[in-house]
Amino acid sequence: MVTCRSPFRRAATAALAAVAMTFVPSSAFAQSGWLPTSWFTPTQADPKAMFPLAEQDGPWLVLATTFRGEGARDDARRLVQELRTKHALKAYTHEKSFDYTGSPQGLGLNPDGSAKKMRYANSEQVVEVAVLIGDFASFDDPRGQKLLARVKQLHPEALTAGGGRSQSFADFRRMVGLDRAAGKGPLHLAFVIPNPLLPEDYFARQRVDRFVVDMNADVTHSLLDCPGAYSVRVATFTGAGTFDQKAIESSEETLPNDSRLVEAAEQAHRLTETLRRAGWQAWEFHDRESSIVCVGTFDEVRIRQPDGSTTLHPEAARIIRELGPDPARLAAGSVLPRSIDGILLDVSPKPIGVPRLPANQKF
Repeated sequence: MVTCRSPFRRAATAALAAVAMTFVPSSAFAQSGWLPTSWFTPTQADPKAMFPLAEQDGPWLVLATTFRGEGARDDARRLVQELRTKHALKAYTHEKSFDYTGSPQGLGLNPDGSAKKMRYANSEQVVEVAVLIGDFASFDDPRGQKLLARVKQLHPEALTAGGGRSQSFADFRRMVGLDRAAGKGPLHLAFVIPNPLLPEDYFARQRVDRFVVDMNADVTHSLLDCPGAYSVRVATFTGAGTFDQKAIESSEETLPNDSRLVEAAEQAHRLTETLRRAGWQAWEFHDRESSIVCVGTFDEVRIRQPDGSTTLHPEAARIIRELGPDPARLAAGSVLPRSIDGILLDVSPKPIGVPRLPANQKF
């Protein structure tokens, strides 16, 4: 048995004797926008503004409707303008383009062995513009469900008084029989969706419990203290296995000899301190299976450009470039991770979501 001396070892040992883990549902985390919009006087919106959706909006919204083809942008803009000015709703547009002019590869091969080529029934380029409303913490956020019920009952003039000239809206009305269904608004098929601009791992982001919080309690530069929503993971240290709860029940000050998890934690701590001395904003984080080191803090992974495209956050790109594998060696075909203070960094640094604390938990 090994006697614990470092602060992390003491914290980890105490945490391992704690109660079993409890995960917190996403609905427990508060979001901005808690004041009712009815408290504020609607502001005059720029008649040409599209109010494009951004990554920081949401993360859950009500999808009111979608416009497609010719006139889609104008229809969406009119509806967003009306929702914002007349109904005091935080509405956005989200545009996507689809190219059906190419020749996609089909299944199977031709008799001569060449790949089969297919063509679309309607060869065209199509623009779809969705109209979304709100900023809600989760799918079942009471505010979101209340707004959804309200939106379903709306009869926007943009859709009922000479509006709705795009192809999809006309098809939509015919499909659901709105021209014949009395009492049903043109948005009665609205539903709640996640923000389509969020990273794929957003809703799978780790939420730490009391057990892991205690493991990180004595860490000076804990990732749990990172003020941003994202950071870049630059190093990962994995133990041989998780701590064995039964192996430490006899003493709070001892750990199994064969556990490498403590060694992984100490490497992460050493690397964090080294990076901090070199001017990097480094963070460390320890859980039951591994320790990681992250660098940087930012609220968005990707930045929207004026042309509508998105690019990786400049600071995240710089961290990946300077702490990732040497570009010259990569060009020569050698994929070797960088080494700092004798510690190897990850071969592929990547942005990750900052772990969240349990509800009502202060770190």
